[in-house]
Amino acid sequence: MKASEANRLRAQFEEYARRHGLKSTQQRDAIVDQFLQSTGHISIDDLLTKVRKRNPKVGYATVYRTLKLLTECGIAAPRQFGDGQTRFEVMGGHGHHDHLICVQCGLILEFENDAIEQLQDEMASRLGGFKLVRHKLELYGLCPKAAGVKGGYCPNESK
Repeated sequence: MKASEANRLRAQFEEYARRHGLKSTQQRDAIVDQFLQSTGHISIDDLLTKVRKRNPKVGYATVYRTLKLLTECGIAAPRQFGDGQTRFEVMGGHGHHDHLICVQCGLILEFENDAIEQLQDEMASRLGGFKLVRHKLELYGLCPKAAGVKGGYCPNESK
């Protein structure tokens, strides 16, 4: 994410905090900064691990509450990918996208496809004139390695 986008989102959170009478704290600021630097989908545990490298006294509950605030003000989006763990992604910086998830290794790939978006609108209209206001598309399968493809590679192994 570009620094200008991160700064805009940080200002959005600061305004939200002011409107709701929330005081600024070093721990919350460290969590927000680390979250805005994250890419992809991050769990509370993963965010906590990263934040503790800078501030070892940050607790799980503080990360949880901060992510709840970021979600309420429209900066974080919680995502469930069928494994019982909530992950969060930064809203802004990229447009609507869908997800391809490996059910074995947990790899999550994001993709955009205008033809799929158009088809969804067409189907909604065809099925009773439905007007879509939001949606999510999650495709679950196996990455090439998990599927047993000879020489199959799992992009998750390079992380």
